Amino acid sequence: MKMVTAIIKPFKLDDVRQALAEVGVQGLTVTEVKGFGRQKGHTELYRGAEYVVDFLPKIKIEAAVDDGDVERAVEAITTVAKTGQIGDGKIFVSSLEQVIRIRTGEAGADAV
Repeated sequence: MKMVTAIIKPFKLDDVRQALAEVGVQGLTVTEVKGFGRQKGHTELYRGAEYVVDFLPKIKIEAAVDDGDVERAVEAITTVAKTGQIGDGKIFVSSLEQVIRIRTGEAGADAV
């Protein structure tokens, strides 16, 4: 099993959730986060005053995915989250050592 973690623009959340559901991803964890990448934030003008926005609002999506479904999940996220603008986000795929459902004690793919 793999953990697919995606950092995306907030307005793309519904599209990504729907795309992941269509490829068979059953559960997600969604967190509102702030951060910056290469662009290191930007400056904005508000009521005549210029100020620096260091951390930009993003959405972090985490999904435990079966090994055979990882490529489809990554493709789904990439396709719908891409705007072509700076700050579209990143996708990280990491291995899961073990997954256990607390209620039943099921382990592995059965736990997801």
